[in-house]
Formats: sequence, structure tokens, C-alpha cells
Amino acid sequence: MTGVVVIGSQWGDEGKGKIVDWLSSQADVVIRFQGGHNAGHTLVIDGETYKLNILPSGILRSEKKSIIGNGVVLDLSSLINEIDKITERGVKISPENLYISDRATIILPLHQYLDELRENNNLIKIGTTKRGIGPAYEDKVARRALRLCDLFDKSKLFHKVEILLNHHNALLRGFNKKEYDINEVVEDIYNLGQKVKPFAKTINELSNEIDNENQHILFEGAQGFLLDIDHGTYPYVTSSNVHASYASIGSGLSPKLINHILGITKAYTTRVGNGPFPTEQDNEIGNKLGEIGHEFGTVTARKRRCGWFDAVLVRQALVQSGVTGIALTKIDVLDSFDEIKICVGYKLGNQKLDYFPSSEDDQLNVEPIYESFEGWKSKTTGINSFEDLPILAQNYINRIVELTGTKIDLISTSPKREDTILINKLFN
Repeated sequence: MTGVVVIGSQWGDEGKGKIVDWLSSQADVVIRFQGGHNAGHTLVIDGETYKLNILPSGILRSEKKSIIGNGVVLDLSSLINEIDKITERGVKISPENLYISDRATIILPLHQYLDELRENNNLIKIGTTKRGIGPAYEDKVARRALRLCDLFDKSKLFHKVEILLNHHNALLRGFNKKEYDINEVVEDIYNLGQKVKPFAKTINELSNEIDNENQHILFEGAQGFLLDIDHGTYPYVTSSNVHASYASIGSGLSPKLINHILGITKAYTTRVGNGPFPTEQDNEIGNKLGEIGHEFGTVTARKRRCGWFDAVLVRQALVQSGVTGIALTKIDVLDSFDEIKICVGYKLGNQKLDYFPSSEDDQLNVEPIYESFEGWKSKTTGINSFEDLPILAQNYINRIVELTGTKIDLISTSPKREDTILINKLFN
């Protein structure tokens, strides 16, 4: 048995879709363990492009088992809509290949509405997708959330919704907005619950479905480490833990099943939304990176902010997450640059830092210290061997290894699955 956890080592959007798709073809079980439908993966299979928001990447192969874990917050309307769209394209989805933990927290329309109200009125503009992710996680921590297992008995559901609305209607009064009717909320969520009930599984059932001796398990993370609620650029973060250790917590499976952690790392840096970004290039360089790299969000289509590779941030993410190997993506985006830079440290006032500070003010005020590299000015797209890469590209990659202290397991040279340089085998 091999268990591989895939996480993003930057602010998300590192090209995880291709990598998790490539790995899911080798896995028996694919588990989504955190986040919601605010983070998507784009996958290209046999020339067909699929954009998944909440379904695990293994769902595109009916012989795989795909699991949505208890660490996920789940919008049932969005899930049902995504299932319908995927099945219309010939993908088979059934209770035999899609399992949902009955402990998963449910996102309601009231969460989305609250998210929108706050984003439009708050002093702090986080730049959320307004999909209710944060408010749903808030209710989970406050112990008033609805979980999937709560939706199947209408009389018990009524009482739980009553507790939930006691909080949310008070908030609406504060915004001078119309309060929710409990009967309407119960009826809507109960009906949605009935539609997904066939997919619901207990933790014990999920554990029993996995043959720990013979099966390969892929734990699929969303977003990136720098959006982790504890370890990211707080408060400009997501509402869940992106840390690799959460793979066990968010799936309900033993950490003993995990023996490899793969950090998906873009050859430059991007982020969506507001917050610190030391190496951001709000200029022609950033525009060029965005245009060549097609840097627009899978879920929101928002333009991503672009900048040079930040080795300090990536090293911190890899060390803290216990990453055992890097999947370096989008190296081909840099093919036409005359000069390429890597941030190797920061200046903060008169100080030199080799780490990313914790406070928001310091994060906003650090200045990157760069090393410059001559661009290789030749095509890397489609190259399948490290030795065949231009020597200047090899030098750039080797420097990333030195600065991050982490070996590279594979290199992606285009969005196509076959354009992958495999250096170390992940599934044994």
C-alpha cells in the first residue's frame, strides 16, 4: 500500500489538476480531504477538458473509488449540478465509485449570503469567492453546523436548523435584512439530502472499503499551504487547514496510511485575492507570466497576480508540511524570458530575514532579495527527460532544489499528462 498526499506549496493554482489526474490514473482510491467548491482543478484527459470544483479527480475513471471526506464543506446544490454535468459527458458516477463522508459539513444558501454581505461590508477585504466556505467552517467550529448525517430525518433536522437560524437570523437583523423561514430552509435542505443520501458513508464504511495492503491511496488537497488558516498569510487565507497532516484528519483515515507527501510547486508564483505577495510583478513581467501561463481561476475566472519564484516561502511550506518531494510545474511558461529571478531572502528595515514573518504588517513590508538567472530562451514544452532540458533550465531547477532543500520527483512541461518528466516513482 502507498498513500500519497498532494498539497500546493504556494497560494494554490500551482497546476495540481494535471498532477492529481496523472497520479489518480495510478491510484485505486482518491480522497478530497478539505476545502469546498471554491477551489477547482482543471484536468485534460484524451483531449477533453474537465473543470472539477468539489468532486475528487478520480471520478473521471469509474473503476476508481472517489471519496469526499469529513474535512470538506459541501454545497449539495453545487455537487448535484457538477455530477449532472459530468454524467452528461459520459462519465459514470454511482454509489459504487463515489462516497461521501456523512460527517461532511453542509454549506447552505444562508452561508453564501452571509459571505457576500461580509465581503461587501467588511473593513478587511479578503477576496473570497463568496461561496459560503468561511461561514460554513465557522458554524462547524461553533458546533451548530449541519452535517450530511443530519439531513435524513426531517423531525431531527428541524431542531438543528432552529439552532442554526437562532444565530444567522440575529446576524441578518444586524444587517437589517429579512430573516429566514425555518420551514423553507428545512424543506430545501432535506430534499437535497435525499438526492445525495445514496452516496453517504460512515467513517467505518469508508475504512472498510479500502484494502490497506494492496491499494494505492491519493489524498487530494485544495488551495495551497500559504492559504492555510494557521500557517498562511492570515487573515488573507482560506478557512481550513491545507497542511498535509490534515489529510488524515479530513478523511478520517489513519496517518499510518501516508508515506509520501508531494508538494506541487509552480516555477514562478501566483495568488488570487488580496494579501501579501513579496515577489509580485505588477508590471509587464507579471502580465507576460499571466498571459503565457493562462493565469485565470478555474472556479472564478479571476485574473491571478503573478511574480517571481519565492524560495523562502516555498522552503517554509515544504518543511512545515513534511514534503518529501516536489512536483515542479509550468517550467515551460518561462521559456521566452531573457532574465529570470528567484527570491532567496528578505529585507525588513535594517534586518535580513531567511523566513517569512508572522505578522501581517511585516509580511506586507518585506522586500525580496533576488538572484538572477539567464533565461534559456528555448522550448521546454513536451520534453520528457531532465537531461534533454536546456542546461540553463537545468541550472534554474537545480537551484530551486538547493534553496528549498527538497528533491524534485517530477517536472511538468505542459498541461498535457504525457508531458511529464518522472524522476522518482511515487506509487510502488
